[in-house]
Amino acid sequence: MRRTGMAFQRTRMAADRTLMAVIRTALSLISFGFTIFTFFNKLRDAGVLKGAAPARNFGESLVLLGIGMLILGIIYHVMFMLGLRRARTSMKVEQLVHAESGFPASLVLIVAVLLLLIGVAAAFSMIGHVGPFE
Repeated sequence: MRRTGMAFQRTRMAADRTLMAVIRTALSLISFGFTIFTFFNKLRDAGVLKGAAPARNFGESLVLLGIGMLILGIIYHVMFMLGLRRARTSMKVEQLVHAESGFPASLVLIVAVLLLLIGVAAAFSMIGHVGPFE
């Protein structure tokens, strides 16, 4: 029983590591896209470039891709964790595991949601020219 209970903890931590990989990739896409967008806007404003729209659009696309990836990663993580909790509860009822240890909220999920909010704010700032990043 104890080994099965520990397996649930290892599975939970593996799901957190998977979400961290999604966060890392989404953060790279969002930050790189925002940097490209800002860089070409500055060049256009300085008069160095006349048409920076394709590069700016590419930057916007990277940000939106990062946001989409993060949304899908969060949805997958939540669905997986809910299924894992259901399996653990049913095994507890059948007395196959003790289930005495806590099943805490995922700190990684909280960070992912915060990054999603920052990414959405950056996208609104880039597309609508409003918000904290304008």
